[in-house]
Amino acid sequence: MYAIIENGGKQYRVAPGDVVRLEIYQSKEGAQIDPGQLLFLYNDSEYFAGKKIPASARVEATILEKGKDKKVLIFKKKRRKQYRRTRGHRQQMMRVKIGSILL
Repeated sequence: MYAIIENGGKQYRVAPGDVVRLEIYQSKEGAQIDPGQLLFLYNDSEYFAGKKIPASARVEATILEKGKDKKVLIFKKKRRKQYRRTRGHRQQMMRVKIGSILL
């Protein structure tokens, strides 16, 4: 059984027991959360997508840790104009463990 969820504009394929990095929530470490909108659900021999997903279907996850992701450098340059800019950014993230996928 696996599901595809959307979190922070990105899509993730998750299965029970997986550990994934998602965008930050206001909850504390160890809290149970619903990680995002459910887009697709596969259960052994049948699948559900779009409006066919049951209203009771959901993904449960537990927050393992919060922190910052790796640094992303943004570099701009215009040749022959002596223009160079470097900026860095570290996105807030959290690691979550997928507990169960309920139908």
